[in-house]
Amino acid sequence: MPDQRGWKLKIGTVVPSTNTIVQPDFDDLRGDGITTHVARIGIPNMAINSDEDFDKMVRLSEADLVAAVDRVMTSAPGLLIVGMSSLIVWDGYEASLARRKMLEERTGVPVTGGSFAVAAALGKLGAKRIAILSPYMPVADRHISQFFADLDYEVVNFIGLKCPSPVAIAEVTGEDLSKALDEIDGPDVDAIVQFGTNLHFMRQAEVEEQKRGKPVIAINSVSYWHGLRAAGIEDRFEGYGRVLREF
Repeated sequence: MPDQRGWKLKIGTVVPSTNTIVQPDFDDLRGDGITTHVARIGIPNMAINSDEDFDKMVRLSEADLVAAVDRVMTSAPGLLIVGMSSLIVWDGYEASLARRKMLEERTGVPVTGGSFAVAAALGKLGAKRIAILSPYMPVADRHISQFFADLDYEVVNFIGLKCPSPVAIAEVTGEDLSKALDEIDGPDVDAIVQFGTNLHFMRQAEVEEQKRGKPVIAINSVSYWHGLRAAGIEDRFEGYGRVLREF
C-alpha cells in the first residue's frame, strides 16, 4: 500500500545539522502526494576563518554522510537528494560521480545533489559561460569551478562571500545577494548559478532573472526539480525561475 501522504513519492534528503534553509525550501515546493524526509549530517557550527577551516568542515561532513543516509533510508524513500552543495562537488566531477555511485549502490534509489542538478539545468538552457555565487571560502570555490570545468563549462566570474560559520550562511540578506550578483554579472555571462544550500534564494532567483534578462539558477530549487525528474515526475512551478517553469 502507498504511503498515505507520500503516495506519489517520498524524498529522502541529507543536510548538515546547521542547515535551516533546505527543509523549508523543499516543503515550499512540495506537491500533493510528495513528502520530504530529512536526516542531518552532524557538524559543529564552527568558525570558518580560512580555507583550512572550510576543508575540515567538509571532511567532517563526509565522515557522517553515510550514517545520515542510512538513517533517512529507514523511511523507505524512493529518491535521495544530497542537500549540501560543497560536499557533492568536492574534488571535481569524477570524485563526485564516484560518491554518487556509492550512494546509489548503497541505497538502491536514484541520488542527486546540487552540482548534478545545476549541470542538468545548464544543459537544458544551453548555457556554457557561467558566473557563480557561493557563501564559501576560496578553497570551496576552486572545487566548484573544477567540477564545471570538468564538464566543459567556462566559469567567467565567481564570488565567494566567505561566511564566518555554517549558520551564518542563512543570515545573508537578499539585498547582499543581489549586490554580489551585480559584481559577477556581465554581457559575457550566459547564466548565473547560486551555490550554498543554506542561502535563502529560491524566490529571488526569478526576480534576478527578470532584472538581468538571463537565467539565474538557485541550487535548492533545481535540486528538487532534478530529483522529481529522476523519479519521472514532470511537475512545473511558477515563481522560481525559467528552469522550473519550462523544463
